[in-house]
Amino acid sequence: MEIKVKKPIERLEREITLKSVDLDEDINDFSVDIQDYKYGEKLISISPRCIRCNICYEECPVQAISSATALKTAKIHENCVQCEICVQSCPVSCIYLLETESEIDKEEGVMYSLNEIKIPHRTLRMEDISIDRNYCTGCGSCIKFCPTNAISLRSPEYIEAHGESCPDDKDMTDSTVYSYIDKNRCVGCGSCVNLCINGIISLKRNLGPVIIYSHIDYNRDACVGCTLCEENCPVNAARYVDGEVIVDDDKCIRCKECTTHCPVNALELVMNE
Repeated sequence: MEIKVKKPIERLEREITLKSVDLDEDINDFSVDIQDYKYGEKLISISPRCIRCNICYEECPVQAISSATALKTAKIHENCVQCEICVQSCPVSCIYLLETESEIDKEEGVMYSLNEIKIPHRTLRMEDISIDRNYCTGCGSCIKFCPTNAISLRSPEYIEAHGESCPDDKDMTDSTVYSYIDKNRCVGCGSCVNLCINGIISLKRNLGPVIIYSHIDYNRDACVGCTLCEENCPVNAARYVDGEVIVDDDKCIRCKECTTHCPVNALELVMNE
């Protein structure tokens, strides 16, 4: 996905003028001097398609994501370090890593671009999932965001015909239903587990390891021993020991906090070949 927007430099000049001139000033006496400018950054965004599984919330190593509920999606907070683990972990690819760029060119005008950066995904497999129907009320809260329609409300007859048991309830009527999960369709995301108001769905899943495709390169000759990398590493992966920086590759989440705080560029995030 790539989006580009362009507007004339004259429009930007007018917008700045209108915001800068007081009501008692003559707009014709106000001039704007706009210089060439270019800026870019990366953003992580959660789509409204969020299925409320909370894997991103559970996997975030710096607690920068708030948990989702039936009424709201998960939310990324300002302390996000852009380690991309949530992007890799989302089972329905609704968390995006976006590269944004804005540029002012006096000849070309004002240009904005938004480009999605493709990130590899971790594997996710459901190993086992079950429902304690002794406490199931058939409210349907669990089925709202299932991405594969694996969970549904079914009659006791249907459930028992598919080899699972239901409570022996004397008050059962023809309209009584319980939650039922088609294990052949379940991907193990945990949306139903998170949304069940009685907490009666148990899930065992296998979430594969974070995919590593970069590493921190350390230039010993450039390092001045300021220890800012150690102070700013959010997961304590960088340490200054005996006159040099040691990065624990297993702990490192490739967030680049150490590289951005290094005053002499002794640390650099490098893509693996």
